[in-house]
Amino acid sequence: MNIRQPAVASTFYEGTPERLRAQVDACFAENPKADAKTRFIGAVVPHAGLMYSGHVAAALYAIADLPKRLIILCPNHTGAGHFAAINREGAWRTPLGDVAIDSQLADALMSRTTLLHEDTRAHAREHSLEVQLPFLQRVLGDFTFVPICLGAHRYDYAEEIGRAIADVVREQDIAILASSDLNHYEDQKSTLRKDQLAIDQVLARNPRELWRVVDEFDVSMCGFIPTTAMLIAANELGAGEAKLIKHATSGDINGDYSHVVGYAAIVIS
Repeated sequence: MNIRQPAVASTFYEGTPERLRAQVDACFAENPKADAKTRFIGAVVPHAGLMYSGHVAAALYAIADLPKRLIILCPNHTGAGHFAAINREGAWRTPLGDVAIDSQLADALMSRTTLLHEDTRAHAREHSLEVQLPFLQRVLGDFTFVPICLGAHRYDYAEEIGRAIADVVREQDIAILASSDLNHYEDQKSTLRKDQLAIDQVLARNPRELWRVVDEFDVSMCGFIPTTAMLIAANELGAGEAKLIKHATSGDINGDYSHVVGYAAIVIS
């Protein structure tokens, strides 16, 4: 069986099972306990090192009523591999163990669109999906997922992939996660302003306007392509509400507000 080895263990997150469990638990401890779990169709979740964005990711995972099957969309930071790369078999490894790829779900997605290509290169060094897995392993234990890495700056491609996802997910208990940070490496004031431009369109469930404001206002939201595809899928599946769970920046952690990255957790239901 093909095992995708961890690329960012010991850098983006702790590299041993004991330390990683403690780190994930500490991220959850930074948020209030949820009174009830929230059913959702899709979500946006950040992907920086757990020391920076882990508390925001944990805010989502703490309140989400997570199914045992997931489609996880991420951006392509490395530029390697295909522009719409899917893994259709094997497993991904973290220090907490292996997570199996849902081959049946992957094949169903690939049958709906020719844009998705089986490709391991795009995923090999990509951190943005990998950092979600320890949270899911801690909350769910056993689950399966399909990893999709998107890198083409074309709205029509995001639209086709989003609709293919909706077509497959319809009538099944499968959630869609879009991994994305928000604005990068500007001061706190600029980042909060640009973050809000993107957040407003996600909350409005308006993928085309999200795409427009990211381009027009130079919002360096690395995962706007997967977020767009997720929103298109969620709308096709009848989404009627979006809620911001948490918004923060790296400056809130390290105290340097001159050069920050924004993070948000948002659920679409």
